[in-house]
Amino acid sequence: MVTIISTMETQVSNGPSGTSLPNGPIISTNGSTDDSKTNLIVNYLPQNMTQEEFKSLFGSIGEIESCKLVRDKITGQSLGYGFVNYVDPNDADKAINTLNGLKLQTKTIKVSYARPSSASIRDANLYVSGLPKTMSQKDMEQLFSQYGRIITSRILVDQVTGISRGVGFIRFDKRNEAEEAIKGLNGQKPLGAAEPITVKFANNPSQKTGQALLTQLYQTAARRYTGPLHHQTQRFRFSPITIDSMT
Repeated sequence: MVTIISTMETQVSNGPSGTSLPNGPIISTNGSTDDSKTNLIVNYLPQNMTQEEFKSLFGSIGEIESCKLVRDKITGQSLGYGFVNYVDPNDADKAINTLNGLKLQTKTIKVSYARPSSASIRDANLYVSGLPKTMSQKDMEQLFSQYGRIITSRILVDQVTGISRGVGFIRFDKRNEAEEAIKGLNGQKPLGAAEPITVKFANNPSQKTGQALLTQLYQTAARRYTGPLHHQTQRFRFSPITIDSMT
């Protein structure tokens, strides 16, 4: 089981210079296969959540065989996602039903079954530049949602002013959805844009600035969540009794 989690982490760490992409893989499904009845992927975790807090949250559901909060290999910053492998498949199912949609700080976490990567779901992360400075993350998702199921998105902002840099990332559920978004939006001018936007795969080797932008993203996220998490830990460190009362 531990091997499954380790393998999946390697498969999705295919960003520029071998660095995992923002917000993690998001290779997930609402169903499970024989190899993934106990393995979960958790997205949208607070950037300053620790490994211990992550384990405490999901350990309150049932016995965990292993868990991993994924961090950037270079900066050490959390990428906002992790994997949990339960001993009992029933506990994995209970974790989804109980913790999916739980609000932690400013995040609403997503808990779903993890699945091995395949050609149809790998490399579905897009890099977008030239976005209007007034475009919000929600606006960007609305623009791209016509091409498929969006798993996560992020707009880079100036770490001092908080103003958008006009650069963002969109991850689709499947690669073919990302390809359609490139065909439909690359070179187009969305509402409010002065120039056409550029849409391409985020792990394109020719994207020389990708690593610098990702590093900046992690640093910005770290500064944004500099406050201690401990004063909010009671919000997600549930006892089994509390968990049972929620289901």
